Amino acid sequence: MKGFLKLKLQLQTKFKSSRLVVLAILLLGLAIGLGIGYPLWHTTSAPTMEQVLVARVIDGDTIELADGSRVRYLGIDTPELGEPYSAEASARNRELVGGKVVELQSGKRDCDEYGRLLRYVYVDGVFVNAELVSQGYARAYIFDPDERYSQVLVQLEQYAKMRKRGLWAE
Repeated sequence: MKGFLKLKLQLQTKFKSSRLVVLAILLLGLAIGLGIGYPLWHTTSAPTMEQVLVARVIDGDTIELADGSRVRYLGIDTPELGEPYSAEASARNRELVGGKVVELQSGKRDCDEYGRLLRYVYVDGVFVNAELVSQGYARAYIFDPDERYSQVLVQLEQYAKMRKRGLWAE
């Protein structure tokens, strides 16, 4: 019986130590995984905002800055000059940002094929791109579905359609 107890005690000790080894390996693996993965998914800084003065509103989704550069609003599209509802979209954009200091936030693409800066625009705490879509002055125009506010803009367009606002009025 003594031999059996001794064997049982040895097995329990080995089992406990092997559990500790497995636990240590798991913790080490977790630490290494977090160490490698953390920089891949964690950003330490919020998107940068640049303050600029709007010199002129060109149309419903394009502005000219005081330095002469042009900004095309990211994620939206308003009717072109001469198309139905273009005058209303341009007027609303002018009301929101004309002559004001706005904040610009970049997306994945910096410029379009015409050399215009592609940006999200904010004024007085209002996200202008989203405001134009939600009020029916613009459509969501999603070039890249992984772009920061793509889903929000699509949902706001659906809301405007459901409410029959602006472009979607019957």
